[in-house]
Amino acid sequence: MRNLAVTNATISKVKNGLSIEKPDLLAVEEPLEIRVGFGDTLRKEKKVAVTMRTPGHDFELALGFLFTEGLIQPKDVVSIKHCQQVKPEEEGNVVRVELKPDANIELEGLERNFYTTSSCGVCGKASIESIHQKCAPLVSDLIIDEHIIHASPNVLREAQNVFEHTGGLHAVGLFDSSGKLILLREDIGRHNAFDKLVGAALNAGIDSSEHFVLVSGRASFELVQKSVMAGIPIMAAVGAPSSLAVDLAEKSNLTLLGFVRNNSFNVYTGAQRVQSSKLKVKS
Repeated sequence: MRNLAVTNATISKVKNGLSIEKPDLLAVEEPLEIRVGFGDTLRKEKKVAVTMRTPGHDFELALGFLFTEGLIQPKDVVSIKHCQQVKPEEEGNVVRVELKPDANIELEGLERNFYTTSSCGVCGKASIESIHQKCAPLVSDLIIDEHIIHASPNVLREAQNVFEHTGGLHAVGLFDSSGKLILLREDIGRHNAFDKLVGAALNAGIDSSEHFVLVSGRASFELVQKSVMAGIPIMAAVGAPSSLAVDLAEKSNLTLLGFVRNNSFNVYTGAQRVQSSKLKVKS
């Protein structure tokens, strides 16, 4: 079964007018099809999503995706397995999430046929209002010291194994209030990395409300949605947020930070969760 995150390649390195052939490593990108098995006496199967991802932690990805899309609850999952009866080229790239017979699932959501790319997330994303129908605004007393936030990008980067070899993967890290990196997941798509992280946290029984998350790129609407759905009250990003991401964060009572560096960051929403002697919180 193919589950390699990197693959070998031969490249021509052009530098100072010279071209040198040398070996290199590339981040793997392959499709993952997520299927759901549900129903009481007569079991049914639905193809829910196809996402372009880096192989590895596929079961966590499937669980995190279905949960952050509001389609299922983790307690409803019986098992997650790779499908065996598939074409040779699909081996290792199709998973089935088996739900309990009495699982309360979003049938209307399952009827939608998602197609996900590694960059843009799920097409036809639900509105902010529909998200809040599935998930109430966040409630958390978590407060993080500014110095912990400053240090988090370096901690994340040092732990990125695949990125170190290829430079081609996004990372998402889950930190506790002391700044300890609890979980890290990498993927060619930042939303896939986030889903893998959420799935891992659910499997480990981690209380997301006591942690903050850092993403290696920008803060998109999709990622803020996943943070809200997962119950993570603070989301920090190395890059910039979008206007819709800020809007969703504000209405969801999520603390959103951007351009996080070792000496600065921007607070877009939820400043009350950032501890700083110099930070003034608007009343």
